[in-house]
Amino acid sequence: MRKLQDKVAIVTGAARGLGKGIAEKLCLEGAKVVVVDMNEDICKGTVEEFSQKGYIAASFVANIAKEVEVKDLFKFTIEKFGTVDILVNNAGINRDSTLYKMTLEDWQQVIDVNLTGTFLCTKEAAKIMKENESGKIISISSVAWQGNYGQANYSASKAGVIGLMKTASRELARNNITCNVICPGFIDTDMTRSVPDKAREIMITKIPLNRVGNPFDVANMTAYLASDEASYITGEVINVGGGLVL
Repeated sequence: MRKLQDKVAIVTGAARGLGKGIAEKLCLEGAKVVVVDMNEDICKGTVEEFSQKGYIAASFVANIAKEVEVKDLFKFTIEKFGTVDILVNNAGINRDSTLYKMTLEDWQQVIDVNLTGTFLCTKEAAKIMKENESGKIISISSVAWQGNYGQANYSASKAGVIGLMKTASRELARNNITCNVICPGFIDTDMTRSVPDKAREIMITKIPLNRVGNPFDVANMTAYLASDEASYITGEVINVGGGLVL
């Protein structure tokens, strides 16, 4: 039997890139997945692709920075699949700029999606999981939480996700809910492909494994943390970056 057979998962920011890889891996392991994204066309296209592969998935368009839309997302999932066993907080944006040039709008947009959105989704998931006395919450942070040039807003949001999950892991452990964080390194996605070639080459030289990661490198860890095999792991921050943090 596949390790997530008949589990119900919500994956935010899952229409493409890293989130899509995570959603597909969960499907491969037998989960029913709600693919959440703001782009309706791409979201529906991803679910159609999954359906053609025999996966069970549904699409939902939402801005996770808005509480009413998050509540609607969880209501939809309950009506569609009956429960929520797994939440993957993956949705994230970047608005890069050096600190002295960064606008308040650029700061707030990134905090709203990356951190507030993670809080809102985690809060709604916890309500359901507490009733079930079981659940897995995995949040995608970044190695950039330690600070990255031109990413004050992004780094702050990703550091905040770690603090949020550390607290959630303490509060929810009594209900058999685990909360963990994955910090991807330099992964091959649309976001990293926009990096200039010269900067990309420099970044790769800093990775001991000497290559860019694949979304499935992160997806494999996500599926493990979502499974019963990881039932005694909570409050952890796991780097998946080819040794970049070294």
